[in-house]
Amino acid sequence: MLIQIVIFVVALAGLLMAAKFFTDAAEKIGLYFKFPSFVIGIFIVGIGTSLPELVSGILSVNKNASEILSGNIIGANISNILLITGLAVALNRKSISLGSTYIYIDLHFLIGAIFFFYMIAYDGIIVWNEAFIGILMFLVYSVYLIRNNTTTDAGISETAPAQFPFKDLGLLLLAGVGIYFGADYTVASLEQIALALSIPPAIIALTLLSLGTTLPELAVNISAIKAGKAEMAMGNVLGSCIFNTLAIPGITSLIGNINVPANLLGFSLPVMAGCGLLFYLLTQDKKISVWEGLMLVLLYVLFMLKIAGF
Repeated sequence: MLIQIVIFVVALAGLLMAAKFFTDAAEKIGLYFKFPSFVIGIFIVGIGTSLPELVSGILSVNKNASEILSGNIIGANISNILLITGLAVALNRKSISLGSTYIYIDLHFLIGAIFFFYMIAYDGIIVWNEAFIGILMFLVYSVYLIRNNTTTDAGISETAPAQFPFKDLGLLLLAGVGIYFGADYTVASLEQIALALSIPPAIIALTLLSLGTTLPELAVNISAIKAGKAEMAMGNVLGSCIFNTLAIPGITSLIGNINVPANLLGFSLPVMAGCGLLFYLLTQDKKISVWEGLMLVLLYVLFMLKIAGF
Protein backbone atom coordinates (compact mmCIF):
# COMPACT_ATOMS: atom_id res chain seq x y z
CA MET A 1 0.00 0.00 0.00
CA LEU A 2 2.93 2.32 0.68
CA ILE A 3 3.88 2.08 -2.99
CA GLN A 4 0.32 3.04 -3.99
CA ILE A 5 0.39 6.04 -1.65
CA VAL A 6 3.65 7.21 -3.21
CA ILE A 7 2.16 6.73 -6.70
CA PHE A 8 -0.92 8.70 -5.64
CA VAL A 9 1.12 11.62 -4.28
CA VAL A 10 3.45 11.72 -7.31
CA ALA A 11 0.61 11.33 -9.82
CA LEU A 12 -1.48 14.06 -8.13
CA ALA A 13 1.51 16.40 -8.03
CA GLY A 14 2.15 15.69 -11.72
CA LEU A 15 -1.52 16.29 -12.52
CA LEU A 16 -1.53 19.67 -10.77
CA MET A 17 1.78 20.71 -12.35
CA ALA A 18 0.57 19.71 -15.82
CA ALA A 19 -2.67 21.68 -15.29
CA LYS A 20 -0.62 24.75 -14.32
CA PHE A 21 1.57 24.48 -17.44
CA PHE A 22 -1.54 23.90 -19.57
CA THR A 23 -3.23 27.01 -18.18
CA ASP A 24 -0.13 29.22 -18.55
CA ALA A 25 0.44 28.11 -22.16
CA ALA A 26 -3.23 28.61 -23.03
CA GLU A 27 -3.11 32.14 -21.55
CA LYS A 28 -0.21 33.11 -23.82
CA ILE A 29 -1.87 31.66 -26.91
CA GLY A 30 -5.07 33.51 -26.01
CA LEU A 31 -3.12 36.76 -25.63
CA TYR A 32 -1.50 36.28 -29.05
CA PHE A 33 -4.96 36.06 -30.64
CA LYS A 34 -5.94 39.17 -28.63
CA PHE A 35 -8.74 37.44 -26.75
CA PRO A 36 -10.30 39.84 -24.21
CA SER A 37 -8.94 39.48 -20.71
CA PHE A 38 -12.34 38.37 -19.39
CA VAL A 39 -12.42 35.48 -21.87
CA ILE A 40 -8.93 34.43 -20.79
CA GLY A 41 -9.87 34.76 -17.13
CA ILE A 42 -13.15 32.85 -17.32
CA PHE A 43 -12.52 30.14 -19.84
CA ILE A 44 -8.78 29.58 -19.46
CA VAL A 45 -7.83 30.39 -15.88
CA GLY A 46 -11.21 29.53 -14.35
CA ILE A 47 -11.75 26.26 -16.18
CA GLY A 48 -8.03 25.49 -16.18
CA THR A 49 -7.95 25.31 -12.38
CA SER A 50 -10.79 22.74 -12.57
CA LEU A 51 -9.06 20.50 -15.12
CA PRO A 52 -7.85 18.02 -12.45
CA GLU A 53 -11.44 17.41 -11.30
CA LEU A 54 -12.71 17.12 -14.87
CA VAL A 55 -10.08 14.75 -16.25
CA SER A 56 -9.95 12.52 -13.16
CA GLY A 57 -13.75 12.42 -13.28
CA ILE A 58 -13.84 11.33 -16.92
CA LEU A 59 -11.33 8.55 -16.26
CA SER A 60 -13.12 7.34 -13.12
CA VAL A 61 -16.43 7.04 -15.00
CA ASN A 62 -14.67 5.27 -17.86
CA LYS A 63 -13.21 2.77 -15.36
CA ASN A 64 -16.63 2.10 -13.77
CA ALA A 65 -15.54 3.88 -10.59
CA SER A 66 -17.87 6.86 -10.92
CA GLU A 67 -18.31 7.14 -7.14
CA ILE A 68 -14.84 8.70 -7.18
CA LEU A 69 -16.21 11.52 -9.33
CA SER A 70 -19.21 12.23 -7.09
CA GLY A 71 -16.97 12.21 -4.02
CA ASN A 72 -14.50 14.54 -5.71
CA ILE A 73 -17.18 17.04 -6.77
CA ILE A 74 -18.75 17.20 -3.32
CA GLY A 75 -15.40 17.31 -1.54
CA ALA A 76 -13.94 19.93 -3.88
CA ASN A 77 -16.91 22.25 -3.36
CA ILE A 78 -16.73 21.87 0.42
CA SER A 79 -12.98 22.49 0.31
CA ASN A 80 -13.41 25.56 -1.93
CA ILE A 81 -16.11 27.18 0.20
CA LEU A 82 -14.71 26.39 3.64
CA LEU A 83 -10.95 25.87 3.40
CA ILE A 84 -9.93 27.92 0.34
CA THR A 85 -12.20 30.86 1.22
CA GLY A 86 -11.17 30.77 4.87
CA LEU A 87 -7.46 30.69 4.03
CA ALA A 88 -7.90 33.50 1.48
CA VAL A 89 -9.43 35.78 4.11
CA ALA A 90 -6.84 34.80 6.71
CA LEU A 91 -3.95 35.46 4.31
CA ASN A 92 -5.51 38.79 3.36
CA ARG A 93 -5.39 39.74 7.09
CA LYS A 94 -8.41 41.97 6.72
CA SER A 95 -12.02 41.73 5.64
CA ILE A 96 -12.65 41.04 1.96
CA SER A 97 -15.21 43.34 0.38
CA LEU A 98 -17.81 41.76 -1.92
CA GLY A 99 -19.37 44.93 -3.21
CA SER A 100 -19.27 44.20 -6.94
CA THR A 101 -22.53 43.29 -8.63
CA TYR A 102 -21.07 40.22 -10.34
CA ILE A 103 -20.27 38.61 -6.99
CA TYR A 104 -23.94 38.72 -6.08
CA ILE A 105 -25.05 37.25 -9.40
CA ASP A 106 -22.41 34.53 -8.97
CA LEU A 107 -23.75 33.82 -5.49
CA HIS A 108 -27.20 33.16 -6.92
CA PHE A 109 -25.72 30.88 -9.56
CA LEU A 110 -23.78 29.06 -6.82
CA ILE A 111 -26.95 28.39 -4.82
CA GLY A 112 -28.78 27.33 -7.99
CA ALA A 113 -25.92 25.03 -9.04
CA ILE A 114 -25.79 23.32 -5.65
CA PHE A 115 -29.59 22.91 -5.63
CA PHE A 116 -29.37 21.43 -9.15
CA PHE A 117 -26.68 18.93 -8.11
CA TYR A 118 -28.62 17.98 -4.98
CA MET A 119 -31.70 17.17 -7.07
CA ILE A 120 -29.92 15.02 -9.64
CA ALA A 121 -27.80 13.20 -7.03
CA TYR A 122 -30.51 12.61 -4.43
CA ASP A 123 -31.62 9.23 -5.85
CA GLY A 124 -28.06 7.91 -5.90
CA ILE A 125 -27.47 7.98 -9.65
CA ILE A 126 -26.89 10.76 -12.18
CA VAL A 127 -27.83 10.07 -15.81
CA TRP A 128 -26.90 12.10 -18.86
CA ASN A 129 -30.32 13.56 -19.72
CA GLU A 130 -30.66 15.26 -16.32
CA ALA A 131 -26.98 16.19 -15.99
CA PHE A 132 -27.06 17.76 -19.47
CA ILE A 133 -29.29 20.50 -18.03
CA GLY A 134 -26.26 21.51 -15.98
CA ILE A 135 -24.29 22.18 -19.17
CA LEU A 136 -27.11 24.42 -20.39
CA MET A 137 -27.10 26.26 -17.06
CA PHE A 138 -23.33 26.72 -17.29
CA LEU A 139 -23.72 28.13 -20.81
CA VAL A 140 -26.24 30.64 -19.46
CA TYR A 141 -23.74 31.57 -16.73
CA SER A 142 -20.95 31.95 -19.31
CA VAL A 143 -23.05 34.21 -21.54
CA TYR A 144 -23.86 36.38 -18.53
CA LEU A 145 -20.16 36.69 -17.66
CA ILE A 146 -19.17 37.59 -21.21
CA ARG A 147 -21.96 40.13 -21.68
CA ASN A 148 -21.13 41.81 -18.38
CA ASN A 149 -17.37 41.75 -19.09
CA THR A 150 -16.43 40.44 -15.66
CA THR A 151 -13.54 38.14 -14.89
CA THR A 152 -11.27 36.68 -12.30
CA ASP A 153 -8.11 37.58 -14.17
CA ALA A 154 -5.65 37.49 -11.29
CA GLY A 155 -2.16 36.59 -12.39
CA ILE A 156 -2.78 37.12 -16.13
CA SER A 157 -0.10 38.96 -18.02
CA GLU A 158 -1.39 41.72 -20.27
CA THR A 159 1.62 41.64 -22.63
CA ALA A 160 0.76 39.90 -25.90
CA PRO A 161 3.61 37.98 -27.58
CA ALA A 162 4.82 39.49 -30.88
CA GLN A 163 5.19 36.13 -32.61
CA PHE A 164 3.03 33.03 -32.46
CA PRO A 165 4.09 31.11 -29.34
CA PHE A 166 4.95 27.75 -30.92
CA LYS A 167 6.83 26.82 -27.76
CA ASP A 168 3.68 27.34 -25.73
CA LEU A 169 1.65 25.33 -28.23
CA GLY A 170 4.03 22.41 -27.78
CA LEU A 171 3.89 22.87 -24.02
CA LEU A 172 0.10 22.90 -24.20
CA LEU A 173 0.08 19.53 -25.98
CA LEU A 174 2.63 18.00 -23.60
CA ALA A 175 0.73 19.32 -20.59
CA GLY A 176 -2.46 17.77 -21.97
CA VAL A 177 -0.73 14.39 -22.12
CA GLY A 178 0.59 14.95 -18.59
CA ILE A 179 -2.90 15.76 -17.32
CA TYR A 180 -4.26 12.54 -18.80
CA PHE A 181 -1.59 10.24 -17.36
CA GLY A 182 -1.50 12.11 -14.05
CA ALA A 183 -5.25 11.67 -13.66
CA ASP A 184 -5.08 8.05 -14.81
CA TYR A 185 -2.49 7.05 -12.21
CA THR A 186 -4.21 9.16 -9.54
CA VAL A 187 -7.53 7.32 -10.01
CA ALA A 188 -5.89 3.88 -10.27
CA SER A 189 -3.79 4.34 -7.13
CA LEU A 190 -6.76 5.75 -5.24
CA GLU A 191 -8.75 2.60 -6.02
CA GLN A 192 -5.89 0.40 -4.76
CA ILE A 193 -5.51 2.43 -1.55
CA ALA A 194 -9.26 2.20 -0.90
CA LEU A 195 -9.14 -1.56 -1.47
CA ALA A 196 -6.18 -2.02 0.88
CA LEU A 197 -7.77 0.08 3.66
CA SER A 198 -11.27 -1.32 3.09
CA ILE A 199 -12.50 2.26 2.70
CA PRO A 200 -14.97 3.18 -0.06
CA PRO A 201 -13.18 4.99 -2.92
CA ALA A 202 -15.78 7.78 -2.69
CA ILE A 203 -14.59 8.64 0.83
CA ILE A 204 -10.94 8.94 -0.23
CA ALA A 205 -12.05 11.03 -3.22
CA LEU A 206 -14.11 13.18 -0.84
CA THR A 207 -11.05 13.91 1.30
CA LEU A 208 -7.59 13.34 -0.19
CA LEU A 209 -8.41 13.72 -3.88
CA SER A 210 -10.71 16.71 -3.49
CA LEU A 211 -8.21 18.48 -1.25
CA GLY A 212 -5.45 17.88 -3.79
CA THR A 213 -7.45 18.98 -6.82
CA THR A 214 -8.41 22.28 -5.15
CA LEU A 215 -4.75 23.26 -4.80
CA PRO A 216 -4.84 25.17 -8.14
CA GLU A 217 -7.63 27.39 -6.78
CA LEU A 218 -5.56 28.02 -3.65
CA ALA A 219 -2.53 28.97 -5.77
CA VAL A 220 -4.61 31.36 -7.92
CA ASN A 221 -6.14 32.92 -4.81
CA ILE A 222 -2.77 33.50 -3.16
CA SER A 223 -1.60 35.18 -6.38
CA ALA A 224 -4.73 37.35 -6.42
CA ILE A 225 -4.28 38.40 -2.80
CA LYS A 226 -0.63 39.32 -3.35
CA ALA A 227 -1.75 41.46 -6.29
CA GLY A 228 -4.28 43.25 -4.07
CA LYS A 229 -7.25 41.52 -5.73
CA ALA A 230 -8.77 39.64 -2.80
CA GLU A 231 -12.27 40.09 -4.21
CA MET A 232 -11.12 38.35 -7.40
CA ALA A 233 -10.04 35.39 -5.24
CA MET A 234 -13.63 35.01 -4.08
CA GLY A 235 -14.75 35.10 -7.70
CA ASN A 236 -12.36 32.23 -8.44
CA VAL A 237 -13.89 30.15 -5.65
CA LEU A 238 -17.43 30.76 -6.88
CA GLY A 239 -16.57 30.14 -10.53
CA SER A 240 -14.78 26.89 -9.71
CA CYS A 241 -17.68 25.59 -7.61
CA ILE A 242 -20.19 26.45 -10.32
CA PHE A 243 -18.10 24.71 -13.01
CA ASN A 244 -17.56 21.65 -10.79
CA THR A 245 -21.26 21.34 -10.00
CA LEU A 246 -22.80 22.11 -13.39
CA ALA A 247 -20.36 21.29 -16.16
CA ILE A 248 -18.37 18.31 -14.85
CA PRO A 249 -21.40 16.03 -14.18
CA GLY A 250 -22.88 17.01 -17.56
CA ILE A 251 -19.70 16.21 -19.48
CA THR A 252 -18.78 13.00 -17.66
CA SER A 253 -22.33 11.59 -17.69
CA LEU A 254 -22.09 11.39 -21.49
CA ILE A 255 -19.61 8.54 -20.92
CA GLY A 256 -21.67 6.69 -18.34
CA ASN A 257 -23.94 7.02 -15.34
CA ILE A 258 -22.50 8.57 -12.17
CA ASN A 259 -23.11 6.70 -8.92
CA VAL A 260 -23.55 8.65 -5.68
CA PRO A 261 -23.16 6.13 -2.82
CA ALA A 262 -25.25 6.24 0.33
CA ASN A 263 -22.31 7.32 2.52
CA LEU A 264 -22.19 10.57 0.52
CA LEU A 265 -25.95 11.10 0.37
CA GLY A 266 -26.41 10.84 4.12
CA PHE A 267 -23.83 13.38 5.29
CA SER A 268 -21.50 14.95 2.72
CA LEU A 269 -24.13 16.04 0.19
CA PRO A 270 -26.19 17.90 2.86
CA VAL A 271 -22.93 19.43 4.18
CA MET A 272 -22.14 20.74 0.69
CA ALA A 273 -25.62 22.28 0.47
CA GLY A 274 -25.19 23.77 3.93
CA CYS A 275 -21.82 25.25 2.95
CA GLY A 276 -23.40 27.01 -0.03
CA LEU A 277 -26.17 28.43 2.15
CA LEU A 278 -23.71 29.49 4.87
CA PHE A 279 -21.51 31.25 2.32
CA TYR A 280 -24.56 33.05 0.93
CA LEU A 281 -25.65 34.24 4.39
CA LEU A 282 -22.13 35.32 5.42
CA THR A 283 -21.80 37.58 2.38
CA GLN A 284 -25.07 39.45 2.81
CA ASP A 285 -23.20 42.26 4.59
CA LYS A 286 -20.96 42.57 1.48
CA LYS A 287 -17.83 41.34 3.22
CA ILE A 288 -16.14 38.34 4.82
CA SER A 289 -14.22 39.14 7.98
CA VAL A 290 -11.05 37.43 9.15
CA TRP A 291 -12.99 35.90 12.05
CA GLU A 292 -15.57 34.45 9.68
CA GLY A 293 -12.73 33.09 7.54
CA LEU A 294 -11.19 31.35 10.55
CA MET A 295 -14.60 29.90 11.38
CA LEU A 296 -14.82 28.44 7.87
CA VAL A 297 -11.40 26.80 8.23
CA LEU A 298 -12.40 25.26 11.57
CA LEU A 299 -15.63 23.96 10.04
CA TYR A 300 -13.56 22.25 7.37
CA VAL A 301 -11.36 20.68 10.05
CA LEU A 302 -14.51 19.42 11.79
CA PHE A 303 -15.81 17.98 8.51
CA MET A 304 -12.56 16.09 7.91
CA LEU A 305 -12.57 14.76 11.49
CA LYS A 306 -16.15 13.52 11.08
CA ILE A 307 -15.26 11.76 7.82
CA ALA A 308 -12.22 10.20 9.48
CA GLY A 309 -14.43 8.88 12.29
CA PHE A 310 -12.95 10.86 15.18
